[in-house]
Amino acid sequence: MGHNIYYNEQTQKHSFFSVKEKAWHNLGQIVEEYPTSAAAIAHAGLDFEVEKRRLFTPSSPIVTQDFITAGKLDIPDYCSTVRTDNDTVLGVVGKDYHIVQNRDAFSFFDSIVGGDGIMYETAGAFGNGEKIFITAKLPDYIRVGKEDLIEKYLFLTTSHDGSGSITAAFTPIRIVCANTLNAAMQSKTNTVRIRHTSNAKDRLEQAHKVMGISDTLSSSFEAVFNYWTKTRISDKEVKKLIQYAMAPGREVLKILKEGRNEELSACFNNMVDNAFEYAMSHPTQLTDTTKGTVFGAYNGVTGYFQNVRKYKNDEAKVSSILMGGTAQLRGQAAFDLCLDFAVKGFSSYVVHN
Repeated sequence: MGHNIYYNEQTQKHSFFSVKEKAWHNLGQIVEEYPTSAAAIAHAGLDFEVEKRRLFTPSSPIVTQDFITAGKLDIPDYCSTVRTDNDTVLGVVGKDYHIVQNRDAFSFFDSIVGGDGIMYETAGAFGNGEKIFITAKLPDYIRVGKEDLIEKYLFLTTSHDGSGSITAAFTPIRIVCANTLNAAMQSKTNTVRIRHTSNAKDRLEQAHKVMGISDTLSSSFEAVFNYWTKTRISDKEVKKLIQYAMAPGREVLKILKEGRNEELSACFNNMVDNAFEYAMSHPTQLTDTTKGTVFGAYNGVTGYFQNVRKYKNDEAKVSSILMGGTAQLRGQAAFDLCLDFAVKGFSSYVVHN
């Protein structure tokens, strides 16, 4: 599996840092203590500036008596974004696009909790530095049962190529197997998106919104997860729940509800079987909180995408799990199904042998 983490030829370092453990491919800088935001930027090789520059296109040559001169035309409504440290073009954006410098992305996180208590754990850059990401751990835990702890993280990503908004999300992660358990509860969301045209005041207001989301969801998740640990589910029902959660669309759901399993693709069945095997046999699935419980069924789906499924590279994995990709969508489907099952079982579905 590739990584797509930026390698700086000048410093001969990868743009990635982590605290105590090298998360990806033994690349990047490892530090023993949680750094300040300024130190985190330096460790991750994100201490570069980005600026907008005018774009031009060739025009018809200008012919004089002695010379033929190549002309150029200004492209008025678009600019390129360029790293000033090495003149690498990162993307093409509209003239009203507002660059959020890497240091400002970190200061956004600092402002969430006033810089106190937030612990920067990883940060890095993908591609040529056009996409950056940060994860920061918040104090305290979500406690499930007597010994199962879930750490509370904030994840932020932003881009310098015009491909997306600034995205900040609350992301709980189960310690024992590093399952990312991010999900939205009913009308609530775990994510805030901010356009690059937003000013600093808007971003500060959104920062406080992110913190409010994390506080609300922490207590909600704790109550839900603990209820799920007390809700029993059979192996057959786990398999059915995984099938429904993994279904890529309405047609597959219809096939499942009508019991026409012979029409399911081999690819879909293999994915379900692998997730079911993880749910039933992985050591982290055999604890008191997970074995035979709805909480375990939910972890079976999220654990498959986090720890079993293969991805093209780490950027693809981050996108799938944290940025609205397949893993996050399927995890949300599993979460909703578990909420439903904990209340009324599979009464709203046809469960076939």
